[in-house]
Amino acid sequence: MIGFLIRKTLYDLWDNMLRIVILNLGFIAAVSIPIFLPALAVKFFSSIVLEIVLTALGILACSIYLAAAAITLKSVSDYGSFGFRDFLKAFKTAWPAGLAIGFLVFVIFIVVTLVIPFYMAMESLVGLALAAVIFWAIVFALLAFQFYFTVYARLGSNLKKSFRKCMIILLDNSGFSLFMILHNIIVLVISVVFVFMFPGPAGILLYLDEALRLRLLKYDWLEENPGVNRKKIPWDVLLIDEREKTGTRSLRSFIFPWKD
Repeated sequence: MIGFLIRKTLYDLWDNMLRIVILNLGFIAAVSIPIFLPALAVKFFSSIVLEIVLTALGILACSIYLAAAAITLKSVSDYGSFGFRDFLKAFKTAWPAGLAIGFLVFVIFIVVTLVIPFYMAMESLVGLALAAVIFWAIVFALLAFQFYFTVYARLGSNLKKSFRKCMIILLDNSGFSLFMILHNIIVLVISVVFVFMFPGPAGILLYLDEALRLRLLKYDWLEENPGVNRKKIPWDVLLIDEREKTGTRSLRSFIFPWKD
């Protein structure tokens, strides 16, 4: 399943490279708000409150953008495509999800930059224990809510249910969730070479959506076959149609498709 997931995502990234680059350029513009605006404001207004507010607004803007991108990229993993109008329409349904996860990201940002260092500075066993508990809580949140945008885009627009489904996905697929976050970290590192234009955040969102869509085949099969061993999922059978739709490509056809 993992091999097919990576292959299909690679094909979709290649076939929609220009769209992925444009989405990433928009995100780069959005992320400049929390990175540069607070630092610029501090030069003129010495206010920690203003810096925190601007950072929060920037994180919310980035989160809403990513939510809209996730909704838009859903069509790509469904063997379709999207246009600029589709992306603009996505904002209408994306902003609640963006605000919700953006608030969570801001809380994590405050905890990492202020709360954990505070407990570490206590230089006591209690402070170290509290910092450790908070650290692992953040790790758990990152593992679970990496799927949030794609869960919201693919499984409905209910915020509470989306959070709950993220938790269920992690608890039921812990190894898969760990692999996903490690894979996405590697993709981010690779994206540095291309200044985050490719595959970048949009590529990661597409990969997460591809993964969720394929993972849902497992739950459809379990629903149709109650009482079966949950650890023995017949992925070769479940992915027959997907493999036929995706097909295979040689290196020559991958790089020079017009020659086939």
